[in-house]
Amino acid sequence: MTVKRLGVVGSGIMGSGIAECAAKGGIEVILRSRQQSSADKMVENLERSLAKQVDRGKLEDSERVAILGRVTAVADLAALADCDLVLECVLEDLPTKKLLFKELDGIVKEDAILATNTSTLPVVEMAMETGRPELVCGIHFFNPAPMMSLVEVVRAITTSDDTITEAREFATVCGKNPVDVRDQAGFIVNALLFPYLNNAVRLLDAGVANRDDIDAAMKGGCNFPMGPLALLDLVGLDTSLAILEALYTEFKDSNYAPAPMLRRMVSAERLGRKSGVGFYDYRK
Repeated sequence: MTVKRLGVVGSGIMGSGIAECAAKGGIEVILRSRQQSSADKMVENLERSLAKQVDRGKLEDSERVAILGRVTAVADLAALADCDLVLECVLEDLPTKKLLFKELDGIVKEDAILATNTSTLPVVEMAMETGRPELVCGIHFFNPAPMMSLVEVVRAITTSDDTITEAREFATVCGKNPVDVRDQAGFIVNALLFPYLNNAVRLLDAGVANRDDIDAAMKGGCNFPMGPLALLDLVGLDTSLAILEALYTEFKDSNYAPAPMLRRMVSAERLGRKSGVGFYDYRK
C-alpha cells in the first residue's frame, strides 16, 4: 500500500502544517476537527502559508491552487473511513489519544495505518487500544512542519516492518528526512533537547544570568539559531512541561524533573507565543 489519502485529526497549527507537506507531495488530505469552524480554520492557515510562499516567489500560483484542491476540511470522524493513513495530532494527553485510537479503529478500513504525532507518549499504549497493533506507529513531525526537515518514525514493540516501510515512504513523499527510533519517551530529539531547555530555566531561576544573556550565550557560543528560553516559548511552556513530566516518569532522571519556575509559569498561563506571553512578551 502506498499512501494516497491521508487523514489528519487535530485542529492546531501542526495539523495544517502536516496537511501542507502531504498535499505538496500529491497526497489527498482530509483535515478533521471536532467542529467544522475549527476545521475550516486549519484550511485558512494553510491558505495563508501558501499565499506567503507565492508572494516570496517560492511557489507558483498554479501550484497553490492544486495543493488547496487536495485538502478537504470535515468535522465527522467517519469521513476518514477510506484513508490509507490517519495521523493524529491532538492534545498531548495519553487518555485522549487512546480513546481516539479506539474510535478510529472502528471507522477506518482494516488495512489502514493509524499513527500518532506524539513527541513523547508511549505509542504501544495507543496501539493496544486497537485491533490492529501491527499497523500503529509514531510519525513525529516537528513544528513548523513545512519548514522542519526531520520526521521521527517510531516503532512500537507491536509495529510491523511493512508499517515502518510505509511510514518512511510517506515521510519521504512529504519532503522529509525520516529517522527510525524505538518507542521510548522523548525518542531522539526531545530526549536530548529537553534537559538542555529545562536547565536553562533553572539557570534563570537561580539568577545565574538573565533571560537575554542566557539566550545570547547559546546563540553566540554554540551557534544555535534560537536561545533556549525563546525556543521554550515557541514550543509552548505547557507542552514542554508535559514532555518533561513524561520523560521523568519513564527514566526518573533528575535532568528531566521539570524546573519549578516552569511549573509556576504554566500555572499562571504564561505559555509562550500561544498565550502572548512566556519568557518573552509577544503582545507588543
